[in-house]
Amino acid sequence: MEQEEIFLFFPRKRMKLRSYSNHSHYGSYRKKGKRLNRLTLLIVSIIIGVSLFIYFLNERLMPTYLQYAEVQTTKIASYVVSKASLNVLDINDVLVEVSPGSNSDLKINTEIINRVRADTVKQVKMYLEQAEQGDLSNLPDLENIEYDYNKIKEGDGVVFYVPISQAANIPLLGNLGPKIPVRFHVIGNVHSDVTSSITEYGINSAFVEVGIHLEVNVQIIVPFASKSSTITQDIPVAMGLTRGPVPNVYTNGSEGTQPSLEIPIPFDK
Repeated sequence: MEQEEIFLFFPRKRMKLRSYSNHSHYGSYRKKGKRLNRLTLLIVSIIIGVSLFIYFLNERLMPTYLQYAEVQTTKIASYVVSKASLNVLDINDVLVEVSPGSNSDLKINTEIINRVRADTVKQVKMYLEQAEQGDLSNLPDLENIEYDYNKIKEGDGVVFYVPISQAANIPLLGNLGPKIPVRFHVIGNVHSDVTSSITEYGINSAFVEVGIHLEVNVQIIVPFASKSSTITQDIPVAMGLTRGPVPNVYTNGSEGTQPSLEIPIPFDK
């Protein structure tokens, strides 16, 4: 009887020990699972928080970035366009008399103006193409701007970098922090119009200016955004003073007392 009791006792005890051992492993698995869930939740929360912060920062600062990029692009493109200006002519070289022998009726010689206009537009296109192909001699040396020669050579437009502190208008940081790439390229053709202005100068004289108004459309690209902008530039063609005959009487259009003239009347003797 004692041997049977011992034989029966040990299996029961082993069963109890085994059941106790399985329960302890199950509890440790539950604790590890909770830790993993908390860690996963923490990582996901951090990722979502950083993403929302970047999105919020991008939405708040992107208009500032674009505005700053547009200002710098305007400076660069205007400089390139202004280099295409030819020698300014004297206004008397482009004015012709409507009636020969009379200086009162003058008109602009359209043949000369159109030739200068075509040459100017051709020069502007050539300089812009050279700048987009990596010719840095046509680009201005501006402060806080660093050109990427390798990117420009790839033919993707003019690429330059500006400090993020300057673009975000944070003067305390100076030139510290990362730099934002800005790229722009010309889209479409160069538009041109002839302009003229006449300013009264003295008696029967006028200061005449003839110029060419140029418009260049560019595409400005910054990280996660792009914008189209129009660069305008006025290039003088001819200017100078033209004089007409001085009249015997000059009233300047006033409504006051008109000048009295003394006309000699011969008397018969």
